[in-house]
Amino acid sequence: MYRVALKERASFQEFRGFARRFVASEISPEQIVWSAGATDELFGEELPAADPRGSLTVPSSYVALAEDVICHRNPERFALLYQMLWRIVHGERELPAIAADPLTHRLEQMRKAVGRDKHKMTAFVRFRRVADAEGESFVAWFEPEHHILRAMAEFFTGRFFAMRWSILTPDGTMHWDGHDISFGPGVTRDQAPPEDALDDWWRLYYRATFNPARANPDAMRAEMPKKYWRNLPEAAVIPDLLASAGGNAAAMIAAEPTLPRPAASHYQVEEPPMAETAQTLSQLRKAAAGCQRCPLYRNATQTVFGEGPAHASVMFVGEQPGDQEDLAGKPFVGPAGQLFDRALGEAGIDRRQVYVTNAVKHFKFEPRGKRRIHQKPNAGEIDTCRWWLGREIELVRPSLIVVMGATAARGLTGRPVTISKVRGQVLPFGESSQSLVTVHPSFLLRLPDEAARTHEYGRFVEDLRAVARAVPAVRMAA
Repeated sequence: MYRVALKERASFQEFRGFARRFVASEISPEQIVWSAGATDELFGEELPAADPRGSLTVPSSYVALAEDVICHRNPERFALLYQMLWRIVHGERELPAIAADPLTHRLEQMRKAVGRDKHKMTAFVRFRRVADAEGESFVAWFEPEHHILRAMAEFFTGRFFAMRWSILTPDGTMHWDGHDISFGPGVTRDQAPPEDALDDWWRLYYRATFNPARANPDAMRAEMPKKYWRNLPEAAVIPDLLASAGGNAAAMIAAEPTLPRPAASHYQVEEPPMAETAQTLSQLRKAAAGCQRCPLYRNATQTVFGEGPAHASVMFVGEQPGDQEDLAGKPFVGPAGQLFDRALGEAGIDRRQVYVTNAVKHFKFEPRGKRRIHQKPNAGEIDTCRWWLGREIELVRPSLIVVMGATAARGLTGRPVTISKVRGQVLPFGESSQSLVTVHPSFLLRLPDEAARTHEYGRFVEDLRAVARAVPAVRMAA
């Protein structure tokens, strides 16, 4: 009998290493006892040698299933996954797709439970502000049902890449310093930070968004189970809101109807002088310097207009200026711009031959201490700034427009675009231009680990090489 004690509770890579060796040595599932979280790797009979048959090929559907199920808290998860692997290797390759099979059904139920737990974590993590030797950071306490902490690293580093934070759980801790992710042992709830002003903001937000006419306690408990309430600051106001829901709903019905506020009424849609009549990029740049079409101009240092040849064959459209671009008044000069320049060079594109601009011309940010933290422009701000991008396109008349990121894609098309669905495709745009969609360089900077950054950077360079193939005029001189 083989007794395997995995070091990690939710490492598919570690499980796969053992499973491959057992399969290669024809050791059946009933001969193995699996456990996790121990310090010793193996007890009982000696571990089989490395796989003598080379690589082991399994359906991709099994890998996807196993990567989720491995996070489940059920101690039988390893044994169940090995049972399925054993059956696949011995002829049942379609097993992961056979929903009626008892083993498949059980593993699918475990996968769904892990998926629900991941969703709850994205919805119910509440950060509190703390101060340390390095300045401001944010700490949250969460109690997941399953071992999902490491699996959620990409989501949280992508969502909160611009701030330092930690997420504490009983099983482990996750820390982001703005550049690298790290993990530590679990802690107890008393190590979570005390209440702060952010808790009051959550309660205020929940009160403001609560609709008494649609109050449904059963549906609320299904979406926000009571086991999460003790860690949610807004949960304290739920009883009062439900108690007063009936009276408030009646008052809403009895109230006189009100006219809706005009859409985007806070935007000034008049163009600055010279904007409509501008016949050159220089004239348009001067007009844009006085733009007040949306509120972003109030806090930005200056308008960051595009730059490049007046009649460039290729126009690159980014999302919005960053901190360094706002100070310099030039697009793509900060960290993302430096990465962009490097990728252009590897793709054989001469930046001096292309026009570079942004869908939004002012830096949108949130002041946090001495830092200005980037904020994503909203749909109204993007759509309002489309006028400037449209005029740039009219004057430059590029044969290919490369849009980098979702904000840029909406700025060009006027509608939401899923980057993954159209990435790398050369598509018609207007009467005489084409467009190509790719990621924004800042996306690469936000990736949590070096392997992911290297892989995605290679894909980004390949997208730019497609640009060079489509428009040879932008290639560097030999």
